[in-house]
Amino acid sequence: MTRTVYVNGNWLPEDQASVSVFDRGFLMADGVYEVVSVLDGKLLDFDGHMKRLARSLDELGISHPMTDAEWLEAHRRLVADNAIGDGLVYLQVTRGNPGDRDFAFPADGTPPTVVMFTQSKPGLADNPQAQTGLRICTLPDIRWARRDIKTVQLLYPSMAKMEAKARGCDDAWLVEDGFVTEGTSNNAYIVTGGAIVTRALSNDILHGITRAAVLRFAREAQMTIEERSFTVDEAKAADEAFITSASAFVMPVVEIDGTPLGGGTPGPVALRLREIYLEESRKSAI
Repeated sequence: MTRTVYVNGNWLPEDQASVSVFDRGFLMADGVYEVVSVLDGKLLDFDGHMKRLARSLDELGISHPMTDAEWLEAHRRLVADNAIGDGLVYLQVTRGNPGDRDFAFPADGTPPTVVMFTQSKPGLADNPQAQTGLRICTLPDIRWARRDIKTVQLLYPSMAKMEAKARGCDDAWLVEDGFVTEGTSNNAYIVTGGAIVTRALSNDILHGITRAAVLRFAREAQMTIEERSFTVDEAKAADEAFITSASAFVMPVVEIDGTPLGGGTPGPVALRLREIYLEESRKSAI
């Protein structure tokens, strides 16, 4: 089945969709993106993703191409037109096509480029890896200093994922000054002494929408949370660990740099939080 995609107000078969070679997203990675998960044909955490999108656009000085209502309408149409039960909706907004290549931003009035498409992921919430856990390796964090902006500058995270796979791991946690920042495409957590520990929000990490929801649910469940930095050694000595992201939800980590955690099996906190997140997110999905 050929997907229907959205490009600058047009609904097109994917093989007919195109973006200019002069688009700054292509030439400069000058753009931002969001990924919204779909379960049972409904959108998860949609409002949170739209708020973060607005923040990312504002931080880069890119004009807002659509209202939240228009974004919602477009998401729902893509889900319906592509018969997505479980999956993802990807959106990307770039600074647009100035008509030529230049380091300077284009003059005001250049419209942003908007691209949207779906990815079908049947059984997204039933990923068997949730029962076996992830093996993580650590790598230096050499990304730019504004990781709080969800930009399309994803080359190093992609390289880190490939290096992790080359080492026989599922993913990598990135490390700066001895402390874990985050995963290649997820937020990182450990559980130690009965407390859930995750790095505090700053420019150093992405302000995860799933992170915010999971921490809210954890507090409602009377779990102890410490928002602070932790070292690789502390992570290896932890009782358990996990990640969160829009597509993985809550995913246990069972090994870090070859050191097993909790006997090498998913821990009870991660499994319970995954259960709570999926249950509550389904209730509020739109």
